[in-house]
Order: sequence, then structure tokens, then C-alpha cells
Amino acid sequence: MILLWIELEELTMKKSFNIEEFLQKYPHTKDVIEKNNINIENLIDIYEDYIEYKNSYDNQAEFIANILRSESMVHSVKSRIKEPERLIEKIIRKTEDRKLKYGDDFQFTVDNYKNEINDLIGIRVIHIFKDQWREIHELITNTWNVIEITANVRDGDNIKVFEDLDIEVRSKASGYRSVHYLVEFYPTNQKVIAEIQVRTIFEEAYGEIDHRLRYSHYEIPEILQSNLLLFNRIVGSADEMASLINNLSTDWCEKEINYKKTIQEQEEEIKRLKSKMTWIDVNN
Repeated sequence: MILLWIELEELTMKKSFNIEEFLQKYPHTKDVIEKNNINIENLIDIYEDYIEYKNSYDNQAEFIANILRSESMVHSVKSRIKEPERLIEKIIRKTEDRKLKYGDDFQFTVDNYKNEINDLIGIRVIHIFKDQWREIHELITNTWNVIEITANVRDGDNIKVFEDLDIEVRSKASGYRSVHYLVEFYPTNQKVIAEIQVRTIFEEAYGEIDHRLRYSHYEIPEILQSNLLLFNRIVGSADEMASLINNLSTDWCEKEINYKKTIQEQEEEIKRLKSKMTWIDVNN
């Protein structure tokens, strides 16, 4: 630990990113850094490199968001660029996973982090009714090269629509629901990967609350967890109810149109018959 702090002091003097302040803000990362022999200088270099690309990513995120806003089924679109400190925290957290995948010598560097961290650009697409997802899905798959699709569901959810499209389904114990797309494109000669999340307006509300709790608590207290799961069931029911109301409304509108059309046809037929009867009376 003493050697780690000596190294931190030397690197802090060299770079604008203050690693000591970062570790105070994210104290759980200290043990992870030591356990996985993470190179501190690599983290600082990645931070500096990402700062240089951030404005470009902002423009690319807005470009993607504007295309998605053109779909009539979309209620709203949010775009965001990963905050630099959040990026470093995620890199530290994901290092162990990458070492298992690539070997113990793996380190995140400026040369590989853009390919390994796929949510530097994040787009969130909100729709109101569950069945509107299909048209949004088609827009995404027809517009970009989709390299991965994952449907996050809760146990007991109807997943037939995803199975029919051969989409990977992951069951989340937290009850988190959202369909995630990784898309790649080339705004320059360098490939860019973005994550697009598609969810209903009710799933968005739950996701925001769940996210806030998980980032404010390293481990969610049991009483919060149980109430969060209860809220998740309420959200799922609200989603189903909204879809039912929408379907009933659609069916009723169609029936009303057909009813009015039938009444109009009957009235025209009555007028025609009355006119014919008048003609007969006159000629008699």
C-alpha cells in the first residue's frame, strides 16, 4: 500500500487528473487496483485521452439521437457521454473480468479502452406503449450495424417477442427491464460503438430510481431492496394496463368509425328509398 501511494503522488504531479481525489471519491476501487495490479499511469492516460475525444462523442451522440427522434413511435430521446471519472471507475471494476477473458497480463490502455467499454456514447429511447418497441427495433436494425442485442427482463415476463427475433434474453433479479443495442459506425476512419437503450416510460421511471439507489449505496439495504422490488411489480402492472387501455382505445375508435360509416350508409339508403317512393306516388 505504501508503494501505491508513492506512485500516486508522483503521477498526480505529472497529470491533471487527480488520482488521490478520485480514490477518496471511490474508496472501493483501492483494493481492486491492488488486487488486479492495475497500472495507475494507464488510468491517467486513458482519462486524458478521453477528455480529448469527449466533444467529438457529444456530436456523434446527438446525431444518433436526432435519427431516433424521427420515428413516430418514439416519445423522447436522451443522449449522454460517459463522465470521465465514471469511465475510470468502470475500467477498474471491469479489469478482473477482462483478465479472466484475456489472461492475467491484460491491462486497459489508451489503445484498447474504446473497444472494450461500449457505453462511452449512451442513447436512451423512451416509448409509451410496449408494442411500440417493434417499430423502433426495426429502425435501429435497418439504420446501423447492430453487433449485439440484449433484452433485460424480469422472471415471469412474456419473452416470446424476443425469442421470435432470436434476441438474447437476460433475467435481472433487480427487475430492471430494457432492450440494449450495441451499434457500430464510422463517422471517421475510426470505428465508434454506441449503446442504445429502448424502454417504456414506466420502465424509465423505475430504471432511474434503481440507478440512483445503486450509485448512492455500495450495497442496497434490505428494506430498500424489498420496496424497490414491490415498486417494480407496480411498474410492470402499469405497463400492462397502459397497453390494455391503448388497445381498447384503438379497437373502440375502429368500431366507432365503422358504426358511423354504417349509420351513414343506412341514412343514404333510406333517402334513396324515400326518393323512389315519392317518384312512384307522383306517377300514380
